[in-house]
Amino acid sequence: MALTKENIVDKLEIVEDGSVQIRKATVIKEDGTELSRTFERYVLHPSTKTGDTWGDTDISTEDDRTKAICTATWTDSVKTDYQTLIDSINSSE
Repeated sequence: MALTKENIVDKLEIVEDGSVQIRKATVIKEDGTELSRTFERYVLHPSTKTGDTWGDTDISTEDDRTKAICTATWTDSVKTDYQTLIDSINSSE
């Protein structure tokens, strides 16, 4: 009886503001037969703000496919538009 645990990114979605929504599945198998599957979801935004300074979002720990999607999606104009959107929301609060 061999139990295995596999973590996979099984869904990536790009939303209008350039954010990338990620769903990771944790799959437990016994002798190749799936016993359970649980999910974790999180969002990566095109830019990250620290204090008053915008910077690139750190994607160094993401899997290669997620890195490729973020790199292709997060053009300079997408980052600028996202920063402008967030700044305008925060200034109206």
